[in-house]
Amino acid sequence: MRRVGLVLVGLGACLIVFALLIPTWVSGQVVKFPLNEYASVNLTDSSASYFSPAKLAEQTGVSVEATYTIKGNAAAGSSSTAVWNQFVYVYDQTNKLPIQQTSRTFAFDRRTAQLVNCCGANVNGDSSVKQSGYVGILLPIGTEKKTYPVFVPDVKKPVPFNYDGVDAVGGTEAYRFVANIPPTQNGTQTLPGSLVGQSAASVTLPQFFEAQITYWIDPVTGALLNVTQKEKLTLRDSTGAQALLLFNANLVATTASVDRLLAIDNNQVTRASFVNTLLPLVSGMLGVILLVVGILLARRPREDVTAGPSARSPELAAAEPGEDAGRSAATQASLVPGLDDESREAAQPEAAHAEAAQAEKAEGEAVKPEATTAEAEAAAESNGEAKSETPAAETKAEAAADEAPTAEIPAATAAEQGDAAAPDDASEAKPRRGGAHRR
Repeated sequence: MRRVGLVLVGLGACLIVFALLIPTWVSGQVVKFPLNEYASVNLTDSSASYFSPAKLAEQTGVSVEATYTIKGNAAAGSSSTAVWNQFVYVYDQTNKLPIQQTSRTFAFDRRTAQLVNCCGANVNGDSSVKQSGYVGILLPIGTEKKTYPVFVPDVKKPVPFNYDGVDAVGGTEAYRFVANIPPTQNGTQTLPGSLVGQSAASVTLPQFFEAQITYWIDPVTGALLNVTQKEKLTLRDSTGAQALLLFNANLVATTASVDRLLAIDNNQVTRASFVNTLLPLVSGMLGVILLVVGILLARRPREDVTAGPSARSPELAAAEPGEDAGRSAATQASLVPGLDDESREAAQPEAAHAEAAQAEKAEGEAVKPEATTAEAEAAAESNGEAKSETPAAETKAEAAADEAPTAEIPAATAAEQGDAAAPDDASEAKPRRGGAHRR
């Protein structure tokens, strides 16, 4: 049980350490932007204006839909970098005509959403455009209330997106970031002079882009929840005045698109909550339980071993030395082959000597009173009082005989041997009596 307890203690400690590391190191390794993302967002405006190349005329008050599609390239990504492709298709739903089509490939850090120039990144096929700053539709996981430089493909450079407050999108708290892009030249176009009121057969005019873009970002996941884009694209003449309106719309994400974005974000929130909250809590509680149980199991055998010797009191141990000696001898005999037989053989002569010594002692004690009695009788005869002993002498002799200790079976045998030897003693005592008469 002690070994099991130690194992549980080690496992519990590991789980506690793991619970402490999950929100920091483990979360950074698990909670990331996906490699194979796929999302589609539709933005619409029911009264947009644009110049139609097909009709060579400006179209006003038309219904326009812009579809933004994101598709991840998992094969080109890695554990730290994701590669996504973005396609934008603008369509005139009123006249059933295409208006604009653009593409973009970008690589970015899967935790910070910062752009990385690698993996075939390009804008409309132009890989010479260096993309920097943040993705925009993604901001860092754990977004802060501050300004982020976001790369805008229309101007091919980062634009500051300023924190502008907190809103609720579908019940989810979202940070609102706004970018105001002033008229910025982003290219040129060559077209017939007649389209811009000039006599030249063709003219090349600078193209200017301006916009106000608003992103609603979930601060927990850094994911986009909603978007609006009010943008305007124009050609200007040499004086800086507007020569031709190319596109003007106030695009707003549809309700269905916002719902799709919320669903994607909820999946990320659930995953982040599991890793950052539920998993550390469960791991920590399980670790504490295993640690406590392991400590109890590890301590129990030690208490048994400590309590074992104290189960036998010192008085009992002192009162039973022979039993302990017998147990020790039995244990020794069981450990060493043949020791039991040798002990018994060695013990037999010792027992015999002990019995002989006890017999001799008992014999000596039995002979002593007999000799005393014989001496008393001899003294009585020498004084001529053998036949007429006084009551006092008889009482004294009987008292002397009664004071002799009673021997056990071996002592009785010795007494009988003493009686057999008594005649010899008596014969030895007669000359002393005769001597007494001669005296």
